Amino acid sequence: MYGQETALLHFDMNIHNLFPIPVGFFNLNRLLSDEEMFFIRELETRPNMGNTTSTNNFVLRDPALTSLRSFIEDSVSEYFKSTINPKHNVSLKVTQSWCNYSEQGQYHHKHAHPNSYISGVFYVQTNADDRIYFYKDGWQQIKFPTDNWNAYNSESWWFEAEAGKLILFPSSLTHMVPTVQGNVTRISLSFNTFPVGMVGEEMDLTGLKLEV
Repeated sequence: MYGQETALLHFDMNIHNLFPIPVGFFNLNRLLSDEEMFFIRELETRPNMGNTTSTNNFVLRDPALTSLRSFIEDSVSEYFKSTINPKHNVSLKVTQSWCNYSEQGQYHHKHAHPNSYISGVFYVQTNADDRIYFYKDGWQQIKFPTDNWNAYNSESWWFEAEAGKLILFPSSLTHMVPTVQGNVTRISLSFNTFPVGMVGEEMDLTGLKLEV
């Protein structure tokens, strides 16, 4: 009606994170021992895309890394329980594990981990500005420019890579590490996992028992 004051609209908005991708962070809370550091630094290496990687693809099986392996296995178990919490007796077993070495000017190429359920990276030695980037896959049909990036409108997101930190994530999540800027060789220990035990439900014809 003419002369009536226009009411201001107020929105009561709630946004829920539906089906989020869990990225877990764990801290070793101790320095690696001299024996652990010597073993990791003295591993034989081969060329990789952008850096080098160990020729030993099962480094966590070595007795020198027994304590570190226990920390990683406990962290994987806690992550699995907190995110999946399976009904049946099933756990995640570390399969292959290896070390990556990136000198100044080198990088770790963009990739994901096939034949694995949850993957992880433990940082042995890093520079102050080292990072790991994760990417949102899928075709983005419409893109809007923005100066305010967040978890909804970003196609990538990064986290700091710090010595003593373990990061766990779904193996299908694409990730990479940018070019090393510092003088310290960035060393990371990566690994894959796979379920062991009862997967699925026999009554639903999805049952699958995986054994070691």
